[in-house]
Amino acid sequence: MQQTTTFHHRYILGISFISALGGYLFGFDFAVISGALPFLRSTFGLNAWWEGFLTGSLALGCMAGCAMAGALAERFGRKPGLLLAALIFTLSSLGMAFSNTFTVFTTMRFAAGIGVGMASILSPLYIAEISPAHLRGRNVSINQLTIVIGILVTNLVNYFLADMGEDAWRWMFGLGAVPSFIFLLGVSRLPESPRWLIGQGRTEEAMRTLSRIGAGDFAGNTLRDIRASLSGESHPTLKMVFSKAVRPAVIVGIVLAVFQQLCGINIVFNYTSTIFASVGADLNSQLFETISIGIVNLVFTLVAMWQVDKLGRRPLMLVGSLGLSIVYVVLALLLKNQAAVGLVSVFVLAAIALYATSLAPVTWVLISEIFPNKVRGLASSVAIVALWGAYFILVFTFPILAEKLGTYGPFYLYAGICLLGFLFVRSRVKETKGKTLEQLEQHLTRH
Repeated sequence: MQQTTTFHHRYILGISFISALGGYLFGFDFAVISGALPFLRSTFGLNAWWEGFLTGSLALGCMAGCAMAGALAERFGRKPGLLLAALIFTLSSLGMAFSNTFTVFTTMRFAAGIGVGMASILSPLYIAEISPAHLRGRNVSINQLTIVIGILVTNLVNYFLADMGEDAWRWMFGLGAVPSFIFLLGVSRLPESPRWLIGQGRTEEAMRTLSRIGAGDFAGNTLRDIRASLSGESHPTLKMVFSKAVRPAVIVGIVLAVFQQLCGINIVFNYTSTIFASVGADLNSQLFETISIGIVNLVFTLVAMWQVDKLGRRPLMLVGSLGLSIVYVVLALLLKNQAAVGLVSVFVLAAIALYATSLAPVTWVLISEIFPNKVRGLASSVAIVALWGAYFILVFTFPILAEKLGTYGPFYLYAGICLLGFLFVRSRVKETKGKTLEQLEQHLTRH
């Protein structure tokens, strides 16, 4: 097939990057809380419980957004869902900036989570469905790249806004409306997913998009494979998602999604100030550490994009999970013994590097490709609802655990979870690189 196919790489990259701007906004809403928390603690008088709830309210919105996105993606298409997510991002950013009470702020952060949840499903799903097999891992990883760019840019902005006084947090959140509006404009120019169009009987539209993706035999061969995978399709339901044929893939997807969060790395992203304050770092140093984390996260995400279609998904996940387990034990010992800020920073950055080359991008790649065409949108939403549920548990419990056990205590727990994740990946996760979505459907869901 590849001998008679020429791919239009510029077009594929262009629409992938536009869709992946949802990841940038994901990164923004995810990271902005780290710089804003010191100000929000004093503004709203937060204790450990309410700090955890405020941070985790994004995840509760994400769960609602995931539940909405799966149904929207199947019924109306991937593009309308992305447009709605972009609109929600824009309005919620302004809503948080102008909040005057804790209740209003958490409500707006919950709304932002709806946008994040929708984008966390629809952006990688869309990219996977428009990408040729040999480019899919790299292209879906673009979504993770924009997430980490969003985190880095947000951390830089937070650092420079911190000197504006007690209302600095309002600017931190309000500036998110700018990239949100750019995303809204970009999505309006995207074509609909050809796989969804074929499922709706809109074959001519799908062929036009497939022909722009690849010349030669690509469009015809892809059309044939998609039709075969959709044969006998009915409207996707949860019963279909948990049917005997699909259940193994769903179990793998859910466990990987939960593992990506309970591995603990998002404690480092969301509670950077708490971790470094525990070893004596001042506010300026705490915010500077968020920038270092963002830079390392970006560099090693690029490494992952370079290797995910070469080394494969499984080896990266194995190295990352085992490596994190070891680094967390060392980090816990350093925090317990009040080590120098610089030494703690080295192992925090090592953990970020391991996560950025493994669990962060590869989990999204696997979730976007292991489910059958006919239930991919709904099955993805089930896995990612589980992901955000795990994220809420993680960020809600950390301030409480840190208060009871010390800041170092929870990292022993996260080390144990990473070891269990390593064992699960080794025993249950199959390699997916280089196969079309239809080939994966035949191989994974039938075994």
